[in-house]
Amino acid sequence: MPDFPTVVALTEEAIDLNQLIEAITLPTTGAAAVFTGMVRAETKRTDRLTDYLEYEAYEAMAVDKLRQVVEEIRQGWPSVVGIGIMHRIGKFYPGTLTVVIACTAAHRDTGVFDAAHYGIDRVKEIVPIWKKEVGPDGEEWIEGDYKPESGE
Repeated sequence: MPDFPTVVALTEEAIDLNQLIEAITLPTTGAAAVFTGMVRAETKRTDRLTDYLEYEAYEAMAVDKLRQVVEEIRQGWPSVVGIGIMHRIGKFYPGTLTVVIACTAAHRDTGVFDAAHYGIDRVKEIVPIWKKEVGPDGEEWIEGDYKPESGE
């Protein structure tokens, strides 16, 4: 498989979307699909207000799992050329961008939208990043459904 541009990162710093897109763009790139996730001030599933979120990660494993998501996208969408996955860790207030999945390809009809959608779903499913919601009614760690198998 050719060496396509890839960015995988956990960071406490703000994510620069322009810089990320530039890093995963080739001269043949004509399309980019970008998913961004941000902190909400209200959690609809519980009708709780959120003052801020805290993200923590098992960093070494999280980076490995982010790379796994990149490989899964490459297997499922061979037309996707560039892939960028960045997730912030730390304390963040409503309106703050915390996660980005970006996919680039020659054309918009080559699967970039589906690949980015798949990417965020897999990040939420398998990457060991935990979030604590803090609001006026207290705090709560939010758990996902994924339970790793032995050896994963």
